[in-house]
Amino acid sequence: MSGNGNPYADTKDMYAAHAIFRREYALMPHLIRAVTSGDEPRARVVADHVRLLNLVLHFHHSAEDTTLWPRLLERAPRDIDPVVQLLEGQHENLDLLIDKAGARLDAWTNGADGADREALATVLQRLAVALYEHMGLEEKLALPLFERHIFASEWAQMVARSAVKLPPESAPVVVGMLMYESGLDSVPAELREPLGELAPKAYAAYCEQVHGTPTPPRSSEVGLGTPYVGLLAAAAS
Repeated sequence: MSGNGNPYADTKDMYAAHAIFRREYALMPHLIRAVTSGDEPRARVVADHVRLLNLVLHFHHSAEDTTLWPRLLERAPRDIDPVVQLLEGQHENLDLLIDKAGARLDAWTNGADGADREALATVLQRLAVALYEHMGLEEKLALPLFERHIFASEWAQMVARSAVKLPPESAPVVVGMLMYESGLDSVPAELREPLGELAPKAYAAYCEQVHGTPTPPRSSEVGLGTPYVGLLAAAAS
């Protein structure tokens, strides 16, 4: 059950996860373009960051596909079926873009070529645009349905499935990503004691390496059309 005794899902941690993706994906194109041609060590650092976020995003969506959408189709009124189908289709499109980014990453890290750098940044802009659209629709259309048709135990199962396949060595950084904007309450209870103090420090050190600062812009400061990435122009082109 959720903390207030409601047997249905408390979806606030979905907003916390979405804050990670809004922040990190909005910053990615600039990170890529800031790497000097031929600087393979820096390219590997940034590429590893992109791969980690793509992995987290893929597992997050896979857990939703397995745990949430089938139950909504079984329990919710039939007129929400198009909503589920739309969001599932967006997951498929995002997976295709993740695969394209992965292929571009492999090409770019082998030499840090300028043309490969721009091709990768462009794919990541497309991914960020699609992801922002998806998360906005999910928050508006799906989260209210989860709160009425998905039990808290099932929601917890989804959260666990999204984390179980991550490399254990990445856990402190990923939990730190979550805590950066959402605090300790956003962390699953079983991880608070082992990682509650370690995770923010691990993420700050990680950000120094990736972003050049322990305090990168927050999700409210970045996004479509902001100076950080200018995604609206990319989406229209």
